[in-house]
Amino acid sequence: MGKIIAFTNKKGGVGKTTTAVNMAAYCADFGKKTLLVDIDSQGNATTGLGFSKSALKKSVYNVLIDGDSAAANILPTAVKLLDILPANVDLTGAEVDLVYKRNRESILRDALEKVRADYDYIFIDCPPSLGLLTINGWVASDSVIIPMQAEYFALEGVSQLMNTIAMVKQHLNPNLEIEGVVITLYDGRALISKQITAEIKKFFKKKLFEIIIPRNVRLAEAPSHGKPIMLHDPKCIGARAYRALTEEFLSKQ
Repeated sequence: MGKIIAFTNKKGGVGKTTTAVNMAAYCADFGKKTLLVDIDSQGNATTGLGFSKSALKKSVYNVLIDGDSAAANILPTAVKLLDILPANVDLTGAEVDLVYKRNRESILRDALEKVRADYDYIFIDCPPSLGLLTINGWVASDSVIIPMQAEYFALEGVSQLMNTIAMVKQHLNPNLEIEGVVITLYDGRALISKQITAEIKKFFKKKLFEIIIPRNVRLAEAPSHGKPIMLHDPKCIGARAYRALTEEFLSKQ
């Protein structure tokens, strides 16, 4: 059975989607059958893999709200062994629509259980919030990966995030664990980055991945081309970092 991992942070702009997309692509490149599930209404993981949100007639919305099967809405990507359950513009209203659903916190889990055996890994790109879509992502998952930027404000929301994860673990998903924390958008020239990284390491200890993702123009460009970094510029520093991070992740499984 495939392992399901939610990529989550209540703060936006921390490289969460970039990390989900590129780790998924490299997992596939390493021969692991991988599914990326986009439950962020911004749909950045979907566009980052070359799909137009406005052109998609079916998406994860139809799975969550209309009761469609996940399998009927999964699409292959340009990366061999990597599939996506995409988001489209309909997902914007999903938080409201979910409120009226029975077992609303576990709809995604029930849908993914039916395709779980088809994949080695299922990665869920959660919204930058602690709403019902994110809760669905956590309830469906075995663990969470938390991308964090090495800046002061990154530490501010950590305790609330950890408290909410603890509540979901207590009431909805007792098996949920912290897979790891990834430092992203790292600027080695800034003293504050080094200080904040030291604080994050003190807080998360062995849960912090050793590989740090640097700021990189090529990484920032890749989504506008609809490609993961391994297809856009596989030799750039950002690509090498995500490849090494994925190797570190796989070595711990």
